Amino acid sequence: MFLRLKLIFNNPYILLLICTACWGGNAVAARFAVGEVSPLLLTFLRWVGVSIIICIIAYPTIVRNASLLKARWVYLFCMGALGFTGFNVLFYFSAYYTTAINIGIFQGALPVFVLLGTFLLYREPISLVQLGGIILTIIGVIIVAIRGDINQLRTFTFNIGDLLILLACLIYSIYTIFLRQKPDVPGMAMFGVISVAAMLASFPFAVFELVAGSIIWPSDKGALVILFVIIFPSFMSQLFFIKGVQLIGASRAGVFINMVPIFASVFSVILIGETFESYHMIGLIFVLTGIAIAERMGKNIRNPKQNE
Repeated sequence: MFLRLKLIFNNPYILLLICTACWGGNAVAARFAVGEVSPLLLTFLRWVGVSIIICIIAYPTIVRNASLLKARWVYLFCMGALGFTGFNVLFYFSAYYTTAINIGIFQGALPVFVLLGTFLLYREPISLVQLGGIILTIIGVIIVAIRGDINQLRTFTFNIGDLLILLACLIYSIYTIFLRQKPDVPGMAMFGVISVAAMLASFPFAVFELVAGSIIWPSDKGALVILFVIIFPSFMSQLFFIKGVQLIGASRAGVFINMVPIFASVFSVILIGETFESYHMIGLIFVLTGIAIAERMGKNIRNPKQNE
């Protein structure tokens, strides 16, 4: 048994598929959480649980790198508050208004948001091929956002949940872009400290929810959702992604993120009973095609020697 587990943990493709399945499952968990545990409390409890687990496991690594981490504490706190707390708050609120399928498809557009962000913030050049991929992805997102109904563009009426998840993805893309400025410490140490930062940053939100009288204490179903998001989309997925990057590199591992909307759609249909509409299929095709063009073909054109 242990040999099989070792073989799995050394297989990057299995690890990355499990990782993206966990992330896809987070969209379904967000929908299951509606009415079972309030979104701000869920965000806080998620990062409390993750902080405890990761700090126990990575404590020696964190201690060894304490001086580097302390020197960048402002950066680390902002990253946790933005990428983990900010993203999760909007993510879980969006589930009150939109489907898990929509959430998953919009998440799939993240690589293109990152590409646009690096151009705007760092002036990294974008080729015409990449621009074409970006346009295709944006078209796919719009198709899903308007439910395939062009009249919604004329009246400019959008589902608030779709707008919230789009804003969440924009925030997470900013977090991803600024990861290039991270201190030179092991991934687990970085993840542990940022998780604690997210826990601290999300605490005032949970208090506000309590004071406002809108808090929903976890039901039995809500408690299961909390356990799921702590173990799978948070801890296990990060552990597997870090290992996957170590085994095959960041660029190849990043391609697997494109599986998130596919897993989210499949899980949503099977577990929640959501309907996968024709506009979902069209939008998903546009998003995945756009990402493939922007990420892979764009890189090949800029770096033709890589494939020689």
